[in-house]
Amino acid sequence: MTGETDSKDKKEARIVAIALIVLVVLLGLAIMLPVPSLAEFSGLYLAPGLGLKNAAVAGFFITVVVMIVFTLAAGDGLIGELQFLLPGFVAFFLIIWLMLAWIF
Repeated sequence: MTGETDSKDKKEARIVAIALIVLVVLLGLAIMLPVPSLAEFSGLYLAPGLGLKNAAVAGFFITVVVMIVFTLAAGDGLIGELQFLLPGFVAFFLIIWLMLAWIF
């Protein structure tokens, strides 16, 4: 009796594993397909103005200054807010960087 349920569980686990592998491969293909069109889009619409490199430099310094002001205003200082500061920095930097490259 135990052998039957064990083999059923193994068979079911293999089916689930194969389905997950197929889904991961399909997801990888779905992510890779629009990459050339995204490169063309960024070259066409983001490069003529300020450019991505210069916007990244400006966005970095703007983000650092704003994050320091935010942490000092929060009251705990720079170290007490570190767990919230790091993801906020990344999100804020990406938004400012791409907006500067797009607008200017």
